[in-house]
Amino acid sequence: MRVNRILLSAVLVVVALVVQVSVLARLHLPGAVPDLMLLTVLGLALVYGHVGGALVGFGAGLLADLAPPADHAAGRYALVLCVIGYLAGLVKPETGRLKSATGPMVVVVAAALGSTLLYAGVGALVGDTAARHVGLGSLLFTAALYDLLLAPFVVPGVMALARRAENDPLAESGSAAKATDISSGWLSGGTGLKIGSQRNGLRVKAARARMARAGRIKGVKRL
Repeated sequence: MRVNRILLSAVLVVVALVVQVSVLARLHLPGAVPDLMLLTVLGLALVYGHVGGALVGFGAGLLADLAPPADHAAGRYALVLCVIGYLAGLVKPETGRLKSATGPMVVVVAAALGSTLLYAGVGALVGDTAARHVGLGSLLFTAALYDLLLAPFVVPGVMALARRAENDPLAESGSAAKATDISSGWLSGGTGLKIGSQRNGLRVKAARARMARAGRIKGVKRL
Protein backbone atom coordinates (compact mmCIF):
# COMPACT_ATOMS: atom_id res chain seq x y z
CA MET A 1 0.00 0.00 0.00
CA ARG A 2 1.20 3.50 -0.76
CA VAL A 3 2.06 5.95 2.02
CA ASN A 4 -1.01 8.12 1.42
CA ARG A 5 -3.25 5.06 1.65
CA ILE A 6 -1.64 3.97 4.91
CA LEU A 7 -1.87 7.40 6.51
CA LEU A 8 -5.47 8.01 5.46
CA SER A 9 -6.56 4.51 6.46
CA ALA A 10 -4.88 4.82 9.85
CA VAL A 11 -6.52 8.18 10.59
CA LEU A 12 -9.97 7.03 9.52
CA VAL A 13 -9.72 3.76 11.44
CA VAL A 14 -8.56 5.47 14.63
CA VAL A 15 -11.35 8.07 14.40
CA ALA A 16 -13.91 5.33 13.75
CA LEU A 17 -12.65 3.33 16.72
CA VAL A 18 -12.81 6.31 19.07
CA VAL A 19 -16.37 7.14 18.00
CA GLN A 20 -17.32 3.47 18.17
CA VAL A 21 -16.08 3.02 21.73
CA SER A 22 -16.92 6.41 23.19
CA VAL A 23 -20.28 7.12 21.53
CA LEU A 24 -21.95 4.23 19.73
CA ALA A 25 -21.15 1.60 22.35
CA ARG A 26 -22.71 3.82 25.02
CA LEU A 27 -26.07 4.22 23.28
CA HIS A 28 -27.30 0.89 24.70
CA LEU A 29 -29.43 0.16 21.66
CA PRO A 30 -31.34 -3.14 21.58
CA GLY A 31 -29.45 -5.95 19.89
CA ALA A 32 -26.22 -5.13 18.08
CA VAL A 33 -24.14 -1.96 18.11
CA PRO A 34 -23.76 0.14 14.93
CA ASP A 35 -20.42 -0.92 13.49
CA LEU A 36 -18.60 2.21 12.35
CA MET A 37 -15.36 0.25 11.93
CA LEU A 38 -17.04 -2.09 9.47
CA LEU A 39 -18.46 0.79 7.42
CA THR A 40 -15.06 2.49 7.30
CA VAL A 41 -13.43 -0.70 6.02
CA LEU A 42 -16.17 -1.09 3.42
CA GLY A 43 -15.69 2.46 2.13
CA LEU A 44 -11.93 1.99 1.78
CA ALA A 45 -12.29 -1.48 0.23
CA LEU A 46 -14.65 -0.14 -2.46
CA VAL A 47 -11.88 2.25 -3.53
CA TYR A 48 -8.69 0.26 -2.85
CA GLY A 49 -9.91 -3.15 -4.06
CA HIS A 50 -9.68 -6.59 -2.46
CA VAL A 51 -6.00 -6.50 -1.47
CA GLY A 52 -6.19 -3.06 0.10
CA GLY A 53 -9.52 -3.92 1.69
CA ALA A 54 -8.10 -7.05 3.30
CA LEU A 55 -5.06 -5.19 4.68
CA VAL A 56 -7.15 -2.31 6.02
CA GLY A 57 -9.66 -4.75 7.49
CA PHE A 58 -6.98 -6.75 9.25
CA GLY A 59 -5.34 -3.66 10.71
CA ALA A 60 -8.65 -2.15 11.82
CA GLY A 61 -9.80 -5.41 13.37
CA LEU A 62 -6.54 -5.96 15.20
CA LEU A 63 -6.70 -2.44 16.62
CA ALA A 64 -10.25 -3.10 17.81
CA ASP A 65 -9.13 -6.40 19.36
CA LEU A 66 -6.42 -4.70 21.40
CA ALA A 67 -8.29 -1.52 22.35
CA PRO A 68 -10.14 -1.52 25.67
CA PRO A 69 -12.75 -2.54 26.65
CA ALA A 70 -12.32 -5.52 24.29
CA ASP A 71 -13.22 -8.76 26.07
CA HIS A 72 -12.53 -11.30 23.33
CA ALA A 73 -9.49 -13.11 22.01
CA ALA A 74 -7.03 -10.95 20.06
CA GLY A 75 -7.24 -11.56 16.33
CA ARG A 76 -10.89 -12.54 16.29
CA TYR A 77 -12.25 -9.29 14.88
CA ALA A 78 -9.13 -8.87 12.74
CA LEU A 79 -10.00 -12.10 10.94
CA VAL A 80 -13.61 -10.98 10.46
CA LEU A 81 -12.77 -7.56 9.01
CA CYS A 82 -9.96 -9.00 6.88
CA VAL A 83 -12.40 -11.38 5.18
CA ILE A 84 -15.10 -8.70 4.85
CA GLY A 85 -12.64 -6.18 3.41
CA TYR A 86 -11.37 -8.70 0.88
CA LEU A 87 -14.86 -9.68 -0.27
CA ALA A 88 -16.05 -6.06 -0.44
CA GLY A 89 -13.05 -5.15 -2.56
CA LEU A 90 -13.97 -7.85 -5.06
CA VAL A 91 -17.23 -6.06 -5.93
CA LYS A 92 -15.50 -2.74 -6.61
CA PRO A 93 -16.60 -1.51 -10.07
CA GLU A 94 -13.78 -1.43 -12.58
CA THR A 95 -14.63 2.14 -13.57
CA GLY A 96 -15.29 3.16 -9.96
CA ARG A 97 -18.71 4.47 -10.98
CA LEU A 98 -22.16 3.34 -10.03
CA LYS A 99 -25.41 5.12 -10.91
CA SER A 100 -27.60 3.29 -8.40
CA ALA A 101 -27.40 2.98 -4.62
CA THR A 102 -28.70 -0.60 -4.73
CA GLY A 103 -25.27 -2.20 -5.06
CA PRO A 104 -23.61 -0.44 -2.10
CA MET A 105 -26.68 -1.00 0.07
CA VAL A 106 -26.57 -4.72 -0.69
CA VAL A 107 -22.86 -4.74 0.16
CA VAL A 108 -23.55 -3.09 3.52
CA VAL A 109 -26.34 -5.53 4.44
CA ALA A 110 -24.29 -8.54 3.33
CA ALA A 111 -21.26 -7.29 5.26
CA ALA A 112 -23.30 -6.68 8.41
CA LEU A 113 -24.83 -10.15 8.28
CA GLY A 114 -21.59 -11.84 7.24
CA SER A 115 -19.48 -10.16 9.92
CA THR A 116 -22.00 -11.04 12.64
CA LEU A 117 -22.18 -14.67 11.55
CA LEU A 118 -18.41 -14.98 11.14
CA TYR A 119 -17.75 -13.35 14.50
CA ALA A 120 -20.23 -15.67 16.21
CA GLY A 121 -18.80 -18.68 14.37
CA VAL A 122 -15.22 -17.90 15.39
CA GLY A 123 -16.46 -17.30 18.93
CA ALA A 124 -18.12 -20.70 19.00
CA LEU A 125 -14.84 -22.32 17.99
CA VAL A 126 -13.04 -20.73 20.93
CA GLY A 127 -15.84 -21.39 23.42
CA ASP A 128 -17.58 -17.98 23.40
CA THR A 129 -21.34 -18.61 23.42
CA ALA A 130 -22.50 -15.04 24.10
CA ALA A 131 -24.33 -14.87 20.76
CA ARG A 132 -26.54 -17.79 21.79
CA HIS A 133 -27.67 -16.05 24.97
CA VAL A 134 -28.40 -12.74 23.23
CA GLY A 135 -30.12 -14.34 20.25
CA LEU A 136 -28.39 -14.65 16.89
CA GLY A 137 -31.51 -13.70 14.95
CA SER A 138 -31.90 -10.45 16.86
CA LEU A 139 -28.23 -9.63 16.38
CA LEU A 140 -28.42 -10.20 12.62
CA PHE A 141 -31.51 -8.04 12.18
CA THR A 142 -30.33 -5.13 14.31
CA ALA A 143 -26.80 -5.21 12.89
CA ALA A 144 -28.11 -4.98 9.32
CA LEU A 145 -30.62 -2.26 10.27
CA TYR A 146 -28.22 -0.03 12.20
CA ASP A 147 -25.41 -0.32 9.65
CA LEU A 148 -27.77 0.36 6.75
CA LEU A 149 -29.09 3.50 8.44
CA LEU A 150 -25.60 4.75 9.26
CA ALA A 151 -23.95 3.82 5.96
CA PRO A 152 -25.13 6.78 3.77
CA PHE A 153 -23.49 9.17 6.22
CA VAL A 154 -20.18 7.27 6.44
CA VAL A 155 -19.33 5.25 3.34
CA PRO A 156 -19.63 8.03 0.68
CA GLY A 157 -17.47 10.36 2.76
CA VAL A 158 -14.82 7.70 3.31
CA MET A 159 -14.78 6.90 -0.40
CA ALA A 160 -14.48 10.57 -1.34
CA LEU A 161 -11.52 11.06 1.00
CA ALA A 162 -9.84 7.91 -0.31
CA ARG A 163 -10.21 9.04 -3.92
CA ARG A 164 -8.95 12.52 -3.16
CA ALA A 165 -5.88 11.07 -1.45
CA GLU A 166 -5.32 8.84 -4.49
CA ASN A 167 -5.63 11.82 -6.88
CA ASP A 168 -8.40 9.84 -8.57
CA PRO A 169 -9.98 11.67 -11.56
CA LEU A 170 -13.38 10.75 -10.11
CA ALA A 171 -12.66 13.03 -7.16
CA GLU A 172 -12.40 16.14 -9.37
CA SER A 173 -14.92 18.90 -8.93
CA GLY A 174 -16.36 18.71 -12.43
CA SER A 175 -20.11 18.25 -12.64
CA ALA A 176 -19.82 15.23 -14.92
CA ALA A 177 -17.58 13.43 -12.46
CA LYS A 178 -19.87 14.26 -9.55
CA ALA A 179 -22.94 13.05 -11.40
CA THR A 180 -21.47 9.63 -12.07
CA ASP A 181 -19.40 9.14 -8.94
CA ILE A 182 -20.34 6.06 -6.95
CA SER A 183 -20.76 8.06 -3.73
CA SER A 184 -23.03 10.56 -5.47
CA GLY A 185 -24.94 7.64 -6.96
CA TRP A 186 -25.43 6.27 -3.43
CA LEU A 187 -26.97 9.51 -2.18
CA SER A 188 -29.10 10.05 -5.27
CA GLY A 189 -30.39 6.48 -5.26
CA GLY A 190 -33.15 6.98 -2.76
CA THR A 191 -31.64 8.09 0.55
CA GLY A 192 -33.48 11.40 0.39
CA LEU A 193 -30.34 13.54 0.64
CA LYS A 194 -29.65 16.42 -1.77
CA ILE A 195 -26.37 16.27 -3.64
CA GLY A 196 -24.30 18.82 -5.50
CA SER A 197 -24.75 17.20 -8.92
CA GLN A 198 -28.39 18.25 -9.03
CA ARG A 199 -27.49 21.86 -8.27
CA ASN A 200 -24.71 21.76 -10.86
CA GLY A 201 -27.18 20.58 -13.49
CA LEU A 202 -29.45 23.53 -12.76
CA ARG A 203 -26.50 25.91 -12.95
CA VAL A 204 -25.47 24.54 -16.36
CA LYS A 205 -29.00 24.96 -17.69
CA ALA A 206 -29.17 28.53 -16.38
CA ALA A 207 -25.80 29.37 -17.96
CA ARG A 208 -26.94 27.99 -21.32
CA ALA A 209 -30.13 30.03 -21.13
CA ARG A 210 -28.15 33.23 -20.43
CA MET A 211 -25.84 32.51 -23.37
CA ALA A 212 -28.82 31.97 -25.66
CA ARG A 213 -30.42 35.27 -24.56
CA ALA A 214 -27.11 37.10 -25.04
CA GLY A 215 -26.83 35.68 -28.55
CA ARG A 216 -30.33 36.84 -29.46
CA ILE A 217 -29.64 40.35 -28.10
CA LYS A 218 -26.42 40.64 -30.11
CA GLY A 219 -28.26 39.51 -33.24
CA VAL A 220 -30.90 42.20 -32.78
CA LYS A 221 -28.31 44.93 -32.25
CA ARG A 222 -26.46 43.96 -35.43
CA LEU A 223 -29.69 44.24 -37.42
